[in-house]
Amino acid sequence: MIFLAGGLYAADPFEGTWKLNESKSKLTPNTDKDTKIVYDSHSVPDKVSVTADGVEGDGTPIHTEWKGKFDGKDYEITGDPDADKRSYKKMNDQTLLMTAKKGNEVIVQGLIVVSADGKSQDITLVSPDAVMSVYSEKGKEKKKVKVTEKSKEKGVRNKAVYDKQ
Repeated sequence: MIFLAGGLYAADPFEGTWKLNESKSKLTPNTDKDTKIVYDSHSVPDKVSVTADGVEGDGTPIHTEWKGKFDGKDYEITGDPDADKRSYKKMNDQTLLMTAKKGNEVIVQGLIVVSADGKSQDITLVSPDAVMSVYSEKGKEKKKVKVTEKSKEKGVRNKAVYDKQ
């Protein structure tokens, strides 16, 4: 527990810096991955700031920033070539439901779960209808493609494990 401005608040298990543990993660090859995620509820009044650094499927560095509330409503995200808004909804003290959208189309959804000891978090992301954003071989422009029917049956998933720093 932390005393703050005369009140008593429970420490948020998401707060802080998280680093990708690739050896424990199961990531689809050639898809985007965040290597570091920072949750900060102190820098913007009444909002949470989520920043992420990582690489796109082709190795291009990426930096995203989102500021909003964990209330399930869409808030703008910057730096993400695949999405222009994102929402987080707190399911319980250790779990968030995340949805990323481009326009009104859901691009990816997932669960973010902090372990009971607060030392790691698992992020499982799923693309709806097994649609993924990939690069075309020619001009390296992004396009949406349906993955094979066999992959669709399995579902396209990324499970990333992050360690608290």
